[in-house]
This record gives sequence, structure tokens and C-alpha cells, in this order.
Amino acid sequence: MNHPHPAPDSRRDWLLAGAGAIASAALPLTARAQAAPQASDLPATATSAAIPMVLPRTEFVYEAIADLAPALDLGQGPVGERRMVPISGGTFEGPGLRGKVLAGGADRQLLRRDGVRQLDALYELQTDDGATLTVHNQVMSRTDAEGRPYRFSHINITAPQGKYGWLNQFVYVGTLHSLQPARLGVVIRVYKLV
Repeated sequence: MNHPHPAPDSRRDWLLAGAGAIASAALPLTARAQAAPQASDLPATATSAAIPMVLPRTEFVYEAIADLAPALDLGQGPVGERRMVPISGGTFEGPGLRGKVLAGGADRQLLRRDGVRQLDALYELQTDDGATLTVHNQVMSRTDAEGRPYRFSHINITAPQGKYGWLNQFVYVGTLHSLQPARLGVVIRVYKLV
């Protein structure tokens, strides 16, 4: 005999599953992307049975708004066009961190023949209480075939020992967003791998 409606237990399960799917779809994309993958979603390798694969997580460290001066053309090199963009100031802020971007740093850029832009920036941040942090930020910037930007970086932060010494103990990644045309500057968001 066919039942036109599911049995009470299976109907409840079906409704709960549907509610879960709707709740998941309602999450912002970033929250869904950061959700822990299931073990079955991770790739199997020669050692993954003995050493479980765990994908790195990130934690937000700070956001810097760096003001820039106009780019200086350094001429064509063997692999592409070279430029230097002076860093003229700015601010930064994150949990337990706040201060200014010091003038005097620079972003050396290489526009490769394949359209990829490699950025190599070295600059200092000064915290509100006077500590100086040195930041080396290496960015890969390109646009994919659908016009979507790809701007990610790996970052090295060197801090004095003491209150900010913890910054010397992590691997950092970041994102880069332009503020033009509203402002000649960029937004740099920094995350530590945990």
C-alpha cells in the first residue's frame, strides 16, 4: 500500500534536514567557506589514514588602510614592467592593535607578461603605544577569465619583544583591495594561520 505522506518520523527528519539546508544557505558565503569540512570531503593521501588531514584555520589580526603616492615607472625588465609605489601613511586596527602606517615604505611591483602583478611591499606600522612593527607583504594580483579579482598575499611581521612579541610566532596571509577612485590607497586585511 502506498502512503501519500511520509510517516511521522521520516517527515520530521525531512523537515529538519530542509531547515538545516535553508539555514546553511542563509549563512554569508564567508561563514560557509569557513565551516569545517567533513572528513569525507578531504583528499586522501599516502599518509592521511595515519595522520588525519586538518585544513588550516585563520583568525583576523588587523586591517590597514595604506595611503599611496603616485607610482614611479622603473622601466621594462626581462620579465615585465617594473614600478614602485611609495607608501605615504595610513592607519591600522585590530583586536589589541591600533596605530598608524608610517610614511617611507614602498611597494615594488612587477607586471608580468602573463598579466599577473607581483607586489613586494616593505613598510612599518607604529602602534599607539610606540612599538614599531616591520611588515613584508608579497601579493599576487590577477583577474580570472570571468573578471573576478584574485589578490592574496603572504606576510611576514617582525615585532619587538614584549607586548607584541606574539606577532613573531605565526604565519600570516592577507587580502588586498583598492580604494580608488575614492582615495589613492589600499585596504590590507591580515589573518594568522592557526
